[in-house]
Amino acid sequence: MDLVQIVSIIGSLSIFLIVIELIRRSHLKERYSLIWLAASVVLVVFSLWRPLLHFIARVFHIYYPPSFLFLLAIGFLIVLLLHFSIVISSLSEKNNRLAQEIGMLRERLDAVERRAWEDGGERKETHTGPQTS
Repeated sequence: MDLVQIVSIIGSLSIFLIVIELIRRSHLKERYSLIWLAASVVLVVFSLWRPLLHFIARVFHIYYPPSFLFLLAIGFLIVLLLHFSIVISSLSEKNNRLAQEIGMLRERLDAVERRAWEDGGERKETHTGPQTS
């Protein structure tokens, strides 16, 4: 084993262990961790078994095997960006729905408070703060 292979094994195993630790501490959700675990496993496999990297690079007619790793990294980033775009779109839609529900609930609260006040009740506070008469 040469120095480059040793460094790549240590680096890829470090990424794998960091992802495992983030999952264990609940800093990384399981659905996001699958992407990172898959990427780190691929790096570990290619670090341990360099002939596989050379073979796959030859199959795809890539003459410089490390270029295949860059191709994989770009593909990984595209999948990651697509996944995050889907998550952001979903969260944006949920945020809009929640804002609309809050608006409707505030309107209902105001109507209930108006009715209570008109029926002779005392009006102390609303959602916007204390009322002055």
